[in-house]
Amino acid sequence: MKYDCLIIDDEKVLADNTGEYFNMFDVKTRVVYNTKDAWSFFEDNDASLLLLDINLEGESGFEFCKKIREDRDLPILFISARNTDDDKIIALNIGGDDYVEKPYSLGVLLAKVKVMLKRFAPPAKPENSLFEDGALILDPVNKKVTVNGEEKKLTSMEYTLLKYLTDNADRLITKQELFENVWKEKFTSDGTLNVHIRKLREAVEEDPQNPKRIVTVWKEGYRYERGSGR
Repeated sequence: MKYDCLIIDDEKVLADNTGEYFNMFDVKTRVVYNTKDAWSFFEDNDASLLLLDINLEGESGFEFCKKIREDRDLPILFISARNTDDDKIIALNIGGDDYVEKPYSLGVLLAKVKVMLKRFAPPAKPENSLFEDGALILDPVNKKVTVNGEEKKLTSMEYTLLKYLTDNADRLITKQELFENVWKEKFTSDGTLNVHIRKLREAVEEDPQNPKRIVTVWKEGYRYERGSGR
């Protein structure tokens, strides 16, 4: 699952309050209290930004920052009661993007986070750009889908469903989200969705009984896994 922000801070009350405040203002946030749990988080999730304390149990925020910078390029904002210039210089030199001293104003910190998320957000995908995933090509201008060069005949709803899945590739999409954004209603039946998913798999999967692109997340919904169908 993709979050806007991961907070890594062993001051549990402050971290929880900050996380709750961010979530209230639509910055999807998860909170952990040590780097061990942070590494576990990244096994199954991702975040667009880190709020990282320095003094943490087992592994310091400085150590964590250096390690995560080896394979992830995401903004890191240090939050710490340590206020010496040396700490700030170290934090910025090892890959931190900003440094906020504790105690902080939740409102000011939220504003900083929103600005940073906007600054580092990937450029918006052009509305009419091709989606290509190995042998599968979705052409939104002509509303055409081909697999291995063969055009697939999809109904309007099947095409709309596939486009929504590919537009949100590699993200869990709940059934309710599909009902509201594809069917434009909240009370579409599971049976209707299941039929459309089955027909899409028959069109785009090499083995519809063992789908690699449109995968089921048990009891949750579906995810289009980019690159898995190659």
